Amino acid sequence: MRILLARHGETAWNAEGRYQGQRDIPLSPVGEAQARALGERLAEVPIARAVASPLSRARRTAEIALGARAGLLVLDAGFAEIAHGDWEGKLASEIRAVDPERLRAWREDPESVRMPGGESLAEVMVRCWAAFERACEGLAEKDVLLVVAHDAVNRLILARVLGLPIARLWSFRQAPTTLNLLEGPQAAALEVVRLNDCAHHTAFFGEAVHRAL
Repeated sequence: MRILLARHGETAWNAEGRYQGQRDIPLSPVGEAQARALGERLAEVPIARAVASPLSRARRTAEIALGARAGLLVLDAGFAEIAHGDWEGKLASEIRAVDPERLRAWREDPESVRMPGGESLAEVMVRCWAAFERACEGLAEKDVLLVVAHDAVNRLILARVLGLPIARLWSFRQAPTTLNLLEGPQAAALEVVRLNDCAHHTAFFGEAVHRAL
């Protein structure tokens, strides 16, 4: 099976550097343009199944990218972004003023952190991997699955496929509407073919970094 794991398009909070978590922030005009560019890139790809996070930034990215094929889309809450709890809506500078040690740990030792009023990455791994297995179930060898999720969720899925510990979660990037291509016979036996491919909207050496994760 072939899995296209995508991230949602940009939101106003992404651009401002605010932690979103499970706040349902919509795509910005830039994010919608990125989703359209993703759709153009996928126009000739024979997608057999499409699953997205129910948060509107991911759902809408999938709908725009799928276009006339949007009827394929199903939603799975297992792919929702990590709940940042009390950090949601805040800039890193605002968090640093009131919770500096946890913010430092989040950057340096993320697996040790449970978000205040939110989740830990280990908890998100359990639910997003279960959702990933559900999405992959029954796919044939050449079937293509599109999954549209979020930064932390994508990183966790990719880390598991790559055999990386959660401590290495910040060692690669996930740009807006990026594509990761995974191939293999089942969810437990996948190879990463493409990682953080955002050529549909960003130049080869373009910057596509969001600072609020």
